[in-house]
Amino acid sequence: MPPTPQDQPIPAADLGAGGSKASFRSELDQRRYSVVNEDWAGGIPAQYGVAPRVRIGRSKWFNLLWLLPIAVLLLLIAIAVAKGLRGVPAVQDFLRSFPGESELPGDAPVGFPAWLGWQHFLNLFFMIFIIRSGITILSDHPRLYWTRHSTPGKDWFRIQKPVPANPLYTAKEDSITLPNGVGLPGRRHSIGLARWWHLGIDTLWLANGIVFYVLLFATGQWMRLIPLHWDVIPNSISVGIQYLSLDWPSENGWNNYNSLQLIAYFITVFIAAPLALVTGLGMSPALSTRFRRVSSVFSIQVARSLHFLVLCWFLFFILVHVSLVITTGALRNLNHMYASQNTESWVGFWIFAASMVVVIVAWVAATPFTYRHPRVVQRVGFALIGPAQRLFEHIDSKPGQYSEKDISPYFWHNGKYPDTEEYTQLEAGLFADYKLVVNGLVEHPVELDLEQLRALSHHEQITQHFCIQGWSGVAKWGGVSMQTILDTVKPTPEAKWVIFYSFAHGPEGGLYYDAQPIEQMSYHLTMLAYDMNDAPVSFGHGAPLRLRNETELGFKMVKWIKGIEFVADFAEVGGGLGGYNNDHEFFGYRQSI
Repeated sequence: MPPTPQDQPIPAADLGAGGSKASFRSELDQRRYSVVNEDWAGGIPAQYGVAPRVRIGRSKWFNLLWLLPIAVLLLLIAIAVAKGLRGVPAVQDFLRSFPGESELPGDAPVGFPAWLGWQHFLNLFFMIFIIRSGITILSDHPRLYWTRHSTPGKDWFRIQKPVPANPLYTAKEDSITLPNGVGLPGRRHSIGLARWWHLGIDTLWLANGIVFYVLLFATGQWMRLIPLHWDVIPNSISVGIQYLSLDWPSENGWNNYNSLQLIAYFITVFIAAPLALVTGLGMSPALSTRFRRVSSVFSIQVARSLHFLVLCWFLFFILVHVSLVITTGALRNLNHMYASQNTESWVGFWIFAASMVVVIVAWVAATPFTYRHPRVVQRVGFALIGPAQRLFEHIDSKPGQYSEKDISPYFWHNGKYPDTEEYTQLEAGLFADYKLVVNGLVEHPVELDLEQLRALSHHEQITQHFCIQGWSGVAKWGGVSMQTILDTVKPTPEAKWVIFYSFAHGPEGGLYYDAQPIEQMSYHLTMLAYDMNDAPVSFGHGAPLRLRNETELGFKMVKWIKGIEFVADFAEVGGGLGGYNNDHEFFGYRQSI
């Protein structure tokens, strides 16, 4: 058996101050970027996708833009059918028996209180940022799947061309650009900033929703939004016929919604909104690895696809809702929601107009502000979602959720590949001269070659990878647990963070690196992997050594590792924000969601 690390101490000439080898910090880019300009992220060029497509069968794709003329044609046919039905005596009797409204209890409230108007506006305001940033997040991996494997050619929805045959094609290369007025922001691979908008505003939207639920049930307004009788079904059919025949039902929303409105509001408030939260949490690596029974069925890709369908429902609801508000008595409807009065005065309209000025200004200013002040967006976003990120980071999961039959047939590549002379020479020699340097605030700094690493206690796990871009994959990893490394080098009490350095350089120069809390190094599923699916880790997936930490998103799992340093704080490392992507692309050092 090869000698253990303790049997081969590092020569004294190689040791730096405090008994550790000289740090890799001099190879890092020390700059902390504070603006998004043409050179940001290495000057990644714009790349536009294709019209939305859904899969039909195994290999056919349907362009969803065809739904526009098809919808118009179907609407015209439906109108003609509805008009014909209105002349049928049996249908006339049905419409008289079920005019459209389901009866409310006698103590049901009448009208709209002022708090409901404020809730309505805040919901609208927050949803603008959530939807726009959500579209940007989708565009970073512009494909949706129903299985956890994210295999090219198996997606059911895409807004990008088919994946090319290049075996080293990366997920980052697959990302697309959006117009700045649509995405938030629209820049290609600006997912770091989009997530701060999305997750940060999500917390405000959820807070607003909690207040809404409390007031809804405290004031009795829930009776207006929850179907209380089965006659809501025939009444909603009646309303549908009346709308389609263009002989619309009488509007009495101040007292009672018609049954079709009631069902739409019920779905939106009590199904779609909670489902948005549940599917969002379903994409968290920390929660998915902890709640294994749930995530085995409700995988990240199922959650991601359902999250997208919830978005489609909200967009459809908004379109229909706004259309009916305008066409069924705009002044009275606006007074209901904005002025809390049942009149046809212009008060509600002018309040609505003022609110729209606020919305439009915010819409137009959001992306330019993000480009000029990305650190503000990052700090505010972290202040809002950070507590939840920290909470989920403390979840230590155990192996055993997946077996070899669950291993993905395709595992996406990602990141900028190492191309330095140092790495090229090591690769050419099959990494025979490779040495992992572990130093910093440890009692026993070491250099370990691959033979020594393989001589340490072997650790194996089959786990799911969660990329920040949205793709996932299951693989079998073999190597050494980080707990074994901790036992070998014995970190000092001052060590709070662990820095992983890569042979690869980031897009704007300097070594790629990332900081991980030392607490997570003792987790069951944190390891250094030299094998993947019972073979040495390939070049594209991080040879000769990569990190696995299943509590975090994929960008934090450093590939092509050349060194590990234990530190008290990461403020003096690189740009001081805890990782290359944090310094350069405004990601976060806590990313468990």
